[in-house]
Parts: sequence; structure tokens; C-alpha cells
Amino acid sequence: MKTDLQIRQDVSDELDWDPAIDAASVGVEVSHGVVTLSGHLRSYTEKLAAERAAERVAGVKAVVVELDVRLPGVHDDEAIAEAARAALQWHASLPSTGIRVRVEKGWISLAGEVEWPYQRELAERSVSHLRGVAGVLNEITIKPRIAPPDVARRIEAALQRHAEREARHIRVEILGSVVTLEGRVDSPQERQAAIGAAYSAPGVTKVIDKLALS
Repeated sequence: MKTDLQIRQDVSDELDWDPAIDAASVGVEVSHGVVTLSGHLRSYTEKLAAERAAERVAGVKAVVVELDVRLPGVHDDEAIAEAARAALQWHASLPSTGIRVRVEKGWISLAGEVEWPYQRELAERSVSHLRGVAGVLNEITIKPRIAPPDVARRIEAALQRHAEREARHIRVEILGSVVTLEGRVDSPQERQAAIGAAYSAPGVTKVIDKLALS
């Protein structure tokens, strides 16, 4: 098992390896496998890249992001709003209407309804990489749907398709449209895969993550 010092070095090396990140601007601290990133970056895209880089490192149990985005120049909220609306409207997997956009000091707020959880995440990703964005507040909700009676079995089957060994250690509980995942996984990537599998089930509007890292 890696020590915190080894994890800190590996995270620092991974940040330095990623060309999308100014590693010199990111501070790294590790306590019991939990990584804290701090500092000031030039874009929201760079902030997301730093978080993903830390999550890729073996031995990392969780990532706490305390990074600020300091955009150079003057914010043009109107231009950002127009670009965000265009990005959402032109994406083939998103509804052409129904998602509202508001921008204030570079921060994009998304509201409205979509049919699937993946569309909610896709909408956020679609606007996150626009120039001038300081952050994204995603308040899009999922339209309530009636979940099929065998939704728990469908989720468990999906977990086995993704990672059969990990699936044996994950319990699935259903209450209405809310899924709760409990058990243990070996990495943040496996946790995200399990959450993604649950979100893909019809009728699911929320997934409560109670998974622990081994």
C-alpha cells in the first residue's frame, strides 16, 4: 500500500505529465489517501483536468478540490451565454429546448428538465470547456418516470457487465426513483463506473453513493 508521501509524489507527477495543466500552480496535500488540490488556475477546463488527473492515480481514495479559477481580462457574460446556448442547442443528444442558461461573472447556471441523467451531465460538459467560463452550477432536474419493477436486477446485471468482481461487493437498494449503492470498490474509477451504471437504468433520477474504497 502506498504511503501518503508516495501518493503525493505520484499526483504531482501526473499533474506535471498532463499538458492541459499548469502543474506549478497546483498545490498537493495528502492525508490517509485523500488528496487536496489547491491553487489558482486560468480556466475551468484546467480545473477539471487537474481533478481527473488526481483521480487517475492508484491509491487515491478521494479528491478534495480547493482550486480557484482566475480568468484573465474582462468577463463577457453575454458572449459566454450565447456560446453556451449554441453548444446546448447543437448537441444531438440534448433537447433543443428546455434547458435555460444564465451567466454571471463567468459562472454558468443551467436549469430546466431532461429525460435522462446522462443528459444532465452531458449538458454540463458541453458548456464547461467554453472560453471564459469560471464554473458551472448544474440545477437541471430529471423528469420523473415510472421505474420498471425489475430495475434493481437490471442495475446489478449492468454492474456485472462492467466489472463482475466488484459487482459482488455492491448492494443495490431502490426507493421510488432513487438508487442507493453500498459496498466496496477498489478505485474512484470503479466507483464512477458503478454510479454510471445505476444512472443508466430507466426511471432513476438520483443515485446515492455510499460506496467505500478498499
